[in-house]
Amino acid sequence: MIEIKNRHEIELMREAGRITAQALQAAKAAATPGMSLKELDDVAAEVIAAAGAEPLFLNYRPSSASTPFPAVACISVNDAIVHGIPNSYVLQDGDLVSVDCGARLHGWSGDAAISFVVGEQRDDADQHLIDTTSAALQAGIDAAQPGNKIGDIAHAIGTVARGAGYGLMEGHGGHGIGREMHEAPHVPNEGRPNRGYRLRPGLVLAIEPMLIAGGTDEYREDDDGWTLRTVDGTRAAHVEHTVAITADGPQVLTSA
Repeated sequence: MIEIKNRHEIELMREAGRITAQALQAAKAAATPGMSLKELDDVAAEVIAAAGAEPLFLNYRPSSASTPFPAVACISVNDAIVHGIPNSYVLQDGDLVSVDCGARLHGWSGDAAISFVVGEQRDDADQHLIDTTSAALQAGIDAAQPGNKIGDIAHAIGTVARGAGYGLMEGHGGHGIGREMHEAPHVPNEGRPNRGYRLRPGLVLAIEPMLIAGGTDEYREDDDGWTLRTVDGTRAAHVEHTVAITADGPQVLTSA
């Protein structure tokens, strides 16, 4: 079932989104060489707790997972695309890091992700990958107009990604969001325009392109049951915003 939110509910989601954005920015600021992924997760956890919210990801367990997710944020490094579990890995200069995080406040959710390079950037290709992923996200947001369809968002994202020669993580994309982190409808990162569910005011979506530098769409799963990596060892980037469809156009709810 696809849930349509009223104006008050969207404002509550904006508050959850603001906390999510603050947690992401705090993690990015703390992500210096020598910092462990677990320490970064602690930074995000502190921001969410201080705001009186609860972490959206901690102990989340979809039907496809063998174990609950054990952390507040997904932190994926270099060839890890998404769902990386924060561990004792220590960041190094030039690491490409994607942090995906969510918060729930007063029963409503916010979900967002950022990608960045740690310390001294060693390869301009990493920044180009991140910039293109961000451009794909913006294209998807721009297409999230009332009266358009889910396929228009998918087509906009895919056009940017494929035009730059990047892969798109197979079978993954965005989703509806509200009281739960994952709600209907699914939002593919590639597709045909003017297809699928028609966008209407009150629909809230998490739009999240995941681009792979090597051009392949394939991925593999680590033994931890969560971390998904590129099969060719090339790097990946992931960015995401929670976006409300309104009569005045799309509104990003996960801005700091």
